[in-house]
Amino acid sequence: MSTIVAGHFQLQDDVDNARRELVRAGFPEDRISAFFLNQPGQHDQTAIGGDNMQSPGAKETPEGVVAGAATGGAIGVAIGAATSVVTGPAGPIVGGLVGAHVGSLFSLSKMKDAGETEEGSNANRYEPRQSGMLIAVAAERPDDETRAIEVLRGLGSHHIERAKGTIEGGDWTDFDPLSIPVLV
Repeated sequence: MSTIVAGHFQLQDDVDNARRELVRAGFPEDRISAFFLNQPGQHDQTAIGGDNMQSPGAKETPEGVVAGAATGGAIGVAIGAATSVVTGPAGPIVGGLVGAHVGSLFSLSKMKDAGETEEGSNANRYEPRQSGMLIAVAAERPDDETRAIEVLRGLGSHHIERAKGTIEGGDWTDFDPLSIPVLV
C-alpha cells in the first residue's frame, strides 16, 4: 500500500495534461490512475444500486410513520365518532383513514438534516466527495508526495486529497468512493 495523492479537475483535457506533467515529474505511467467519480448516491455499492440500503438520516423514519399513523388514526376515529351524527356511520372510518394519513406525515419531522448527528453513526456528518474527474498518483516516498501535490496545485487542481491505497497498471484497485476524503 502506498500514499495516494489525488486531485480533482473539471475537464478531461486537464486530466490528460496532469497525467503528462506527472510522468514528466518522474512518476511511472502505471502508477497514475484517472477516472470519473460519480456523484454521491450513484456509486453502485449495493445489490440494488446506489451507495447505501437506506439514506443517512432516515433510520428513524419507519418508527415515525407508525407512531404518526397510529396517533393520527386514533384522533381521526375520535373526531369521526364525535361527528357521526352529521357524517353517519362512515365518519369514524373516513376520519381514521384521513387521520392516519396526516399522522404518517409526522415521519418527516424524524428525518435528520445534513450535518445533524445520529446516534452510533458518522453518516450524514461529513461532506461527500464531489463528482468529476479525478487523477491519482502513488507516492512511494515523502518527497514523491510533495512533488505530486506541487504538480497538481500548479495545474489548478482543486480538492487535492491524500489516501492509502494501491495503484497497479493505471487502476486504483482499492478506491472507496464512500471514504471520507483527507484534504491536503
